[in-house]
Order: sequence, then structure tokens, then C-alpha cells
Amino acid sequence: MKLARVYPVVDSAAWIGRLAPLGVRLVQLRIKERAAAEVRTEVRAARALCAAAGMQLIVNDYWEIALAERCDFVHLGQGDLAAADLAALRRAGIRLGISTHDGEELERALRAEPDYVALGPIYPTLLKVMPWQPQGLERIREWKRRLGAIPLVAIGGLTLERLAGVFAAGADVAAVVTDIVRNANPEARARAWLAAAAAAA
Repeated sequence: MKLARVYPVVDSAAWIGRLAPLGVRLVQLRIKERAAAEVRTEVRAARALCAAAGMQLIVNDYWEIALAERCDFVHLGQGDLAAADLAALRRAGIRLGISTHDGEELERALRAEPDYVALGPIYPTLLKVMPWQPQGLERIREWKRRLGAIPLVAIGGLTLERLAGVFAAGADVAAVVTDIVRNANPEARARAWLAAAAAAA
């Protein structure tokens, strides 16, 4: 399966509305600490925006809402994997991405037959306190050897300046959070990411 080489991670449909005109083709909606009804409203709005723009939507964690709204992807952390109804997601044609941080988690992810595997944090990240040390480029190389044809998504502390090294190490996709949404000019920064990814293709 071919994925867009870069996807932004955002926390609202409003962000998706800003990114859609720029040529972004894949985006993750990651909402934390909101009531389920609010999340569903955001997912529904994001789904409509993505459908209109020809974008694919990844919903983080909220697999039941993603299933109800017939989104393109669900992204699950290890803690959510056991509780999710993976068979129902498959029947609905919703693809699955899974976060991994160590070898045991990778084995667990592979047993779920994911459509992509995410590895992180590659570099130190400001977004949240992580119990894992930065994975680094060598871990990307190791994961890609083990994954083979399954797409590998690198996430955590990625910047535009680090993108070429991440791709060279074997990542198929780079997920970017703060380097776009906390930039003084997010739209310009997103365009630069898309251009760099296209140049690396």
C-alpha cells in the first residue's frame, strides 16, 4: 500500500481546513482529553473536509467513532490495541496503523496485520513526556528490515531539516506535529514539507 510520504498530525478539523488547500493528502486527527461527543463532531467535520479535498483521514485512538463515520484509517497505541474490534474495522475497510517503541511492541503490532507501523519518538519531542529514549536513525533501519513491504512511519521530533535523513534511513512516511502547527507560518511550512517529500520520492 502506498501512503503519502508526509502527514501532519493535528488536533482539530479547523487545522485540516487550513491544510487541505495546500495539497496535503494524508492527515491524522489526534484529539486528547475531550468528551466523546465533541470528538465525534470534530471527526465528522474532518471527514467531510477530507472527502471534499481528496485527503485521507487517520483518526487517532477513537476507533468506534472512526468506524461509525467510516474514516480511512485508525491509528492505535499499544494500550488501545487489545480493546479495539479489529475485525469490525477490517470489515468496514478501515485501515490500521499501530504505534511501536520496542521489539515486543513491534511483534504485537505485526500480529494485528497493520497497514502501517509507526516508530517513535525518533528524536526528542516537545509534545509530551515520553517514557522511551529517542529511537534514532539506526532503529528506523532495523524496523524497516523487519517490516519489509509494510510502510514504516517515523514520528517524534521531526523537523524539515531532519526529513532527508529519516527517509534515507528507510522510513516510508514522516509524521509531523509541532514543526508545522507551532511554526509562525504553518501554511508555508507545510508547503515546504510537501516539496521536500516530493523531492525525496
